Amino acid sequence: MKKTPLNQLHKDLGAKMTNFGGWEMPVEYNGIIEEHKAVRNQCGLFDISHMGEILVSGEKAFESLQRIITNDMEKLEESKIIYTPICNKNGGIIDDLLVYCLKDDEFLLVVNASNIKKDFDWVKENILDNTTVENLSDNYAMLALQGPESKKVLTQLTDIDLNLLEYYRFRKAKAAGIEMIISRTGYTGELGYELYFEPEEAENVWKQLMEAGFDFGIKACGLGARDTLRLEKMLALYGNDIGEETNPYEANMGWTVVLNKGYFIGREKLINIKANCCSKKLTPLKITGRGVARHGHQVYAADKKIGEITSGSYSPSLKQGIALAYLKSEYTDPGTKIEIEVRKRRVAAEVIAGPFV
Repeated sequence: MKKTPLNQLHKDLGAKMTNFGGWEMPVEYNGIIEEHKAVRNQCGLFDISHMGEILVSGEKAFESLQRIITNDMEKLEESKIIYTPICNKNGGIIDDLLVYCLKDDEFLLVVNASNIKKDFDWVKENILDNTTVENLSDNYAMLALQGPESKKVLTQLTDIDLNLLEYYRFRKAKAAGIEMIISRTGYTGELGYELYFEPEEAENVWKQLMEAGFDFGIKACGLGARDTLRLEKMLALYGNDIGEETNPYEANMGWTVVLNKGYFIGREKLINIKANCCSKKLTPLKITGRGVARHGHQVYAADKKIGEITSGSYSPSLKQGIALAYLKSEYTDPGTKIEIEVRKRRVAAEVIAGPFV
């Protein structure tokens, strides 16, 4: 398994480790519920150095990415970020990622860890001439500082005014004594920042952030809490909720597809999908019976199978089970009563509007 620069630190802190997409990563330190609540109410720190970074640069970098992503590169300007899928010619989602505009001809793609090679190969295959693609994933460590107190914590370690850093913007600045990218982004639905810097500085930055956050109730957080936090906010997880067999429209990501921008890979298919509506939709469910739904569980209306759970968990905020499922479109109205098969028994659930919190 691959290891982040903080692997030994996690073990020294007593983290429970697991294999996540070929990476040895911390699932939890002192309990998922405790870590989840820290992020919702105070502040949490995550090691997300497994994420990938791909640099696309050159004279035709902008035009190349405009042909590859479904969102519109025209929304970007220096120091701005957009969220976007990249799709194959059938409209299936190859990955969902962030595009950082470093300069007019230089863009950093931040991609899911399990898709680094696939994304790199896809971008390289589809760029125009006079464009360079570099996999810089080994050049960055990445920490996510998330929660309502995160601004107060980070303010102690940087001279920049974080009040001026808007959502989906970033700054190259000094923090914790080193140069880094400070990005106003996250995967928790809370105020937060993602920090990119040289891997050899990871332990130093981690320790400074934990010290600065001590009075604000900061907790080290693992992938378990990261998953429950994102699920409560209905943020899709690649490989569970989205993949090459799903398209942005059925995944509630139609807002990231700009059909009128001109040609991009998958456009013709996506025009057709939008015009004909989707036969299934990614749908939020709250569990009203006893039990927790998990990925792969089947969903029924009466005795008719109508879909499958893609993500499911106990919600620490709501103190009940929640889930996302692809359901046949006629069963996706809020209030619809359905059942989920959990360990060979049916558990009652209900479609809601979402997000959960």
